[in-house]
Amino acid sequence: MPEGHSIHRLARQFQDVFAGHALGVSSPQGRFTAGASLLDGHELLEAMAHGKQLFLRFDHGVVLHVHLGLYGAWNFGGDESFRGASSIGAPRRIGEREAFSPDAGPDAGISYSGPPEPVGAVRVRLVSANGWADLRGATTCAAITEAEVAAVLARLGTDPLHNLPGNREEFMRRVRRRKTAVGLLLMDQSVVAGIGNIYRAEVLFRQRIDPWASGSSLDAETAGLLWDDTVAAMSDGVRDGRIVTTPAALWSGGNAGALDGEAHFVYKRQGQPCRRCGETVGMAEIGARKLYWCPGCQS
Repeated sequence: MPEGHSIHRLARQFQDVFAGHALGVSSPQGRFTAGASLLDGHELLEAMAHGKQLFLRFDHGVVLHVHLGLYGAWNFGGDESFRGASSIGAPRRIGEREAFSPDAGPDAGISYSGPPEPVGAVRVRLVSANGWADLRGATTCAAITEAEVAAVLARLGTDPLHNLPGNREEFMRRVRRRKTAVGLLLMDQSVVAGIGNIYRAEVLFRQRIDPWASGSSLDAETAGLLWDDTVAAMSDGVRDGRIVTTPAALWSGGNAGALDGEAHFVYKRQGQPCRRCGETVGMAEIGARKLYWCPGCQS
């Protein structure tokens, strides 16, 4: 499932490419025909992400709400004015890296004459004079009101990528009041919004926190530093378009960037030596998801 940094990049892409334009909205697949008719012809005012939720606000008070889930993905294309990732979402070919096209995606190098014929089960298609976006496979795709947006947000925890005043303290409060394992709490979107399996494993490792320690066992300093590191790690993901949690000192190419096997400390490195202490990295099931950790560093 795409983690929060990808949804924020997605919101930024919609804002850059489509905001301020009246959009044609359709549902080639047919499953979103009624919702598409509510949005068709209206101007996109704002794209906003909170955690793994995307909200596209239109000029008549209706909002397109999308949660990609495990299999959802957006594809984009357009004329020479389009810039950005040609595909954002799942499935990923390599970890959490986006498919990137510096030349604007599938229409690059070809005179643009509008979007191509839909391929596969396109739930919703958005079209402007200069480009298009297709959504496939999303868990949620709904036209909702601002009141319903507020209800969705009320169920979610703070988003580290907003990092608004008071967010750090609210995160600390929600974590430290619970006896649940912190490794589960970080994946609970009502505690903190946007963290997925990779960030969960990596920030707990970087902060040397035992994933099975209860939230209530963390002191205020530890919980606060966990928030700070999550903000930093996810902000790097927004900037880079992929999750890299290791420092350049561990990359064979130096500042040229991490190879895929160098990008993480513990995620999917079970059975290999810890990059810090040499202990064998472990893997276990927790909350029906795989957890990666170092028994030496995180005990």
